[in-house]
Amino acid sequence: MSTLGSFIWSIADQLRGPYRPNQYGNVILPLTILRRLDCILEPDRETVRALAAEYDNPNRLKIEIKKATGRPFYNTSNYSFANLLADADGLADNLADYIDRFSPDVDVFEYFDFKKEILALEKAELLREVITSFKAIDLHPGKVSNADMGDAFEYIIRKFNEAANETSGDHYTPRDAIRLLVDLLFAEKDVDLTEAGIVRTLYDPTAGTGGMLALAEEHLLAQNPDAKLSLYGQEYNPQSYAICKSDLLAKGHDATNIAFGNTLTDDAFKGRQFDFCMSNPPYGVDWKQYAKTVTNERDSAGPYGRFAPGLPATSDGQMLFLLHLAHKMRAPEDGGGRVGIVMNGSPLFNGAAESGPSNIRKWLLENDLVDTIVALPTNMFFNTGIATYIWILDNTKHPDRKGLVQLIDGSSFWTKMRKNLGSKGREISDADRAEVVKLYADFTAADPDYSKALRNDEFGYWTITVERPLLDHDGKPIVDRKGKPKPDPKKRDTENVPFTHGGSTAGAAGKVEVIQAYFDAEVKPHVPDAWIDWAKVKTGYEIPFTRHFYKYVLPRPLAEIDADLEKQVAKILDLLREVEQ
Repeated sequence: MSTLGSFIWSIADQLRGPYRPNQYGNVILPLTILRRLDCILEPDRETVRALAAEYDNPNRLKIEIKKATGRPFYNTSNYSFANLLADADGLADNLADYIDRFSPDVDVFEYFDFKKEILALEKAELLREVITSFKAIDLHPGKVSNADMGDAFEYIIRKFNEAANETSGDHYTPRDAIRLLVDLLFAEKDVDLTEAGIVRTLYDPTAGTGGMLALAEEHLLAQNPDAKLSLYGQEYNPQSYAICKSDLLAKGHDATNIAFGNTLTDDAFKGRQFDFCMSNPPYGVDWKQYAKTVTNERDSAGPYGRFAPGLPATSDGQMLFLLHLAHKMRAPEDGGGRVGIVMNGSPLFNGAAESGPSNIRKWLLENDLVDTIVALPTNMFFNTGIATYIWILDNTKHPDRKGLVQLIDGSSFWTKMRKNLGSKGREISDADRAEVVKLYADFTAADPDYSKALRNDEFGYWTITVERPLLDHDGKPIVDRKGKPKPDPKKRDTENVPFTHGGSTAGAAGKVEVIQAYFDAEVKPHVPDAWIDWAKVKTGYEIPFTRHFYKYVLPRPLAEIDADLEKQVAKILDLLREVEQ
């Protein structure tokens, strides 16, 4: 996958013994970042040192260095990889000095607690050997592109996680899936993005190592080299945060837009909204440990808070990120925003009517925010083969798309990989991606075998409670004080009635007529004494994705199946005879 990643991973072999495999990342990742920054800074090293000697004021120094080098970050140490090894006895102290003298925005090494590792490496007599190995790699962007560097980082993180046997719900998003997400996210705005000097904002609340942000920027610049995309992100894993931030620093971005912390409990960009938002949140990871904080925010923020529509079960927090992103879209009156998020299948249908997940879907659909949902091929991720879906939200839909949701079955658009990478055995080639994007663009004219455009209300249903009378010993209904029959709890049943039953297009407004028609046609003929408890009718929303693309396949003829069975029985009998002989 990544030649560079493999090479860097091989350096980790030097740590074998004093370090356990799950500890390799604490050394290898910060040193890779340090070497990357070292190579970037090397050409202007003397200029920066001279300016540092001339200006004591940090603000003035930053301005002068930016003016001279064009970079927002710098290092004023007298040490670098070029001369660290010259002083064998002072190597640990000089390396610590080198790290200390980065400009304040380069705080990434704190998140690795790297100074502690320097002492541990020296004690294990490995520091010189490891620094020598890293000195031999040229990681300047002229030699290693940002995309290759991103691949290498994700490769070595994945290897470290495998070594540590980590099986959390964090799934590093493969580049091919991100490219499809980015194409779909920008699809409706591609014309706008070619305007001269356009400035747009992009936000990822689960930024990881910054792979999504990097590819989105690459896409925009390919369309319009004069465009400017301001990147914002938040990440709660210290190592991933440090990599993301150093990657953006290396590209000349304002790294203060990358924040450390948990988006769900401490939104670093409170009150801010963005043109584009994207995320691949962890799947199936519980949020019990901060449920109190989230619930308090829901209760105190009122009807316009980010979690107001509902809360999912504490066993799976991905719908919290869905709500968070919907809240982060730029307001329609300011131009509107779009969201792209990758999730597993459960947010499509989990939870009964009027449960938290159902209420979240209801809010999204009734506010016409869901633009498209695309089923991805299975076996796309490195550590899981589960089915995944891209949701595209839009609060300023194209007029043709208003009131509709496009479902695209992209599960068959994949190419087999020559060699599996963990659970990933399939990839979305450029041609596969183009097919899916074309289905999106064709919308109602797209091939119906792969694309459906459905009204928002086609996902709604009512759950009705059907009661039957409680009978006495003589088989007669027992009545209450008002003379109404009492229900028998043992015979109580529920039915789900689609908004569209009987071809209705009235949506939620057709509640009484549609439910009564369903009851009269489907229930009453079988249980004439039944009635509906109207006080218990609940409204729910689900997106039964696979049902819309289900194709009935005729079973094989019985004679054909019998013939196959006879053949197998004959084979078994032959084998038994061989054993007996």
